[in-house]
Amino acid sequence: MYLRIIQLTKSGVKKLLPLANSVVFGNIHRVNKSSYNSFVEMDKVTALRYERLPEDSPYVKPFRMYYTQNGVEKSWDLLKVHDSVAIIIYNKSRQCLLLVKQFRPAVYHGVISSAEGHNPTTIDLQKYPAQLGITVELCAGIVDKSKPLVEIAKEEILEECGYDVPIDRIETVLTYRSGVGATGAQQTLYYCEVTDDDKVNSGGGVDGEIIDVVELNLPEAQKLLTQGAKVISPPSCLLGILWFLTNKAPKQ
Repeated sequence: MYLRIIQLTKSGVKKLLPLANSVVFGNIHRVNKSSYNSFVEMDKVTALRYERLPEDSPYVKPFRMYYTQNGVEKSWDLLKVHDSVAIIIYNKSRQCLLLVKQFRPAVYHGVISSAEGHNPTTIDLQKYPAQLGITVELCAGIVDKSKPLVEIAKEEILEECGYDVPIDRIETVLTYRSGVGATGAQQTLYYCEVTDDDKVNSGGGVDGEIIDVVELNLPEAQKLLTQGAKVISPPSCLLGILWFLTNKAPKQ
């Protein structure tokens, strides 16, 4: 069985599209009260186009570094981006991991450019439906505020997943560098246990974000790490799940 993704046709009839060669997620439980509407909006992507990145982008700064190594002059193209936090969230009441699902333009672009071998000037949404850019990840966010990282992690848990927890329940796991080929940005990984009593809203993000909260039980989480699996999650998510299964998961 493959992960099956909902697509709405123009007539409003739902079709289920298999994502070939992807790992089985089993039944992903959407826990937002408005999750179905959120998912429909997440899938509704149109008018895609590419443009040159403006120099005033607050998120990405491209540049080229020149250096001499062992007497040889070299150069490397880089991107300056924000550092970030990510949080492994385990709901003890439901005995499941809480992850988030969202459309990632970079992933969608990667699918298209890999298939086409270049950036196409026009994007065929029938050939490349937006679902190809929808990922399942850890709750996470960029560091764009002058606050302790753990407080940013607390805010992300509330905004994306709807759980309000004190910072003393958020444990530091690891700090590492991601995107070492282009960005070298720092990400700090946290762990937090929650219960249903901590839930104060449905989550889903802020400032126009469209995020679904999903529940992943432990057998489903283990399947993501099966040798040869092809998943729609970033390495930080897989690292977080592996750390949880190794260090925190209830003994079966």
